[in-house]
Amino acid sequence: MGNALRFLYGHCCKPTAADDSGSLGPHGVSSATVGVSALAHDLFNFDITSQVPDGLSKHVVSSKKAQANWYRKLADAWKESKNPPRTPEEAARLVIQTLKRHQKADVEGLLAFYGLPLPHTLVEVVVQPPTVLPDGVKFEMHTLPVDAKAVADGDTITVYVSTTEPRESSVVPGNVHAAAVQRADARARRDYTKADALHKQIIDSGYRVIAVQNEEILAKKYRIRLRGIDAPENAMPYGKEAKIGLTKIVQDKSLRVLVYGEDRYGRCVGDIYCNGIFVQELMLKKGLAWHYKAYDKRPELEKWEKEARAKRVGLWVSKNPEKPWEWRKDKREAK
Repeated sequence: MGNALRFLYGHCCKPTAADDSGSLGPHGVSSATVGVSALAHDLFNFDITSQVPDGLSKHVVSSKKAQANWYRKLADAWKESKNPPRTPEEAARLVIQTLKRHQKADVEGLLAFYGLPLPHTLVEVVVQPPTVLPDGVKFEMHTLPVDAKAVADGDTITVYVSTTEPRESSVVPGNVHAAAVQRADARARRDYTKADALHKQIIDSGYRVIAVQNEEILAKKYRIRLRGIDAPENAMPYGKEAKIGLTKIVQDKSLRVLVYGEDRYGRCVGDIYCNGIFVQELMLKKGLAWHYKAYDKRPELEKWEKEARAKRVGLWVSKNPEKPWEWRKDKREAK
């Protein structure tokens, strides 16, 4: 019974590089995710010993029997999750959703014990990805898991799509396919110099061989501009936070992208869904981006921006944040 949770715990608690503050939690992970790792550890331990963690009673007002019932349900929910929590927000939502039917459950005390976000601080998003492609969509793509380095800023991501996808398989250039076959042969012979040279040819053609779960996949590269939002540039105030925020949403996730067209920089302009969540909605509600009204008139985007303004979250902590399109215009005119 504990095998599934052991896998999830090991996956969640694998040591990672420190966050910007450089601090590491007791499980060897960054301070931003130590609460998630601690919860995974305690659920794994409960699955084996049926014991809740020491010190929990100092944070919650419930009997040991009630606490054990919570951890039993949380352990089951964690094991059944298709995408186990990786961020504090995801872990907090799992706790809230699992225990919401237990009126006497001290959810806030439990979240506080692990340093996870409290219910009133979480941004609610609508998990309703379209089942029928909206008007104007040129094509749909499903990406391979996104690397953190692929996030350029708060509104641009580089993604890769497997060439086994029907739309991609028929348009792979012959020289790229041949180079991929030759590279695999060179690696089998341990001729890594030739393999690297062949991979450079593949990359120069807009493709890349990516390792996914011990399998090498030939994939097409796309740059995606998130439709309808404009995040602060990296050099602007709150630009770094916007980039980090988008990275936390998409990192290591496969994305569904609905492409509406292409901008003057050759980027696909599209709506992005991650685990069923509309990424632009989350970026706006967290105050990580502006609604780009000049190019997108959707009223829901304007509504989500207004909600963030009213709550003074993200970039809206400033009374008059500089608009990114005006910042770019000033930079161009200054040249």
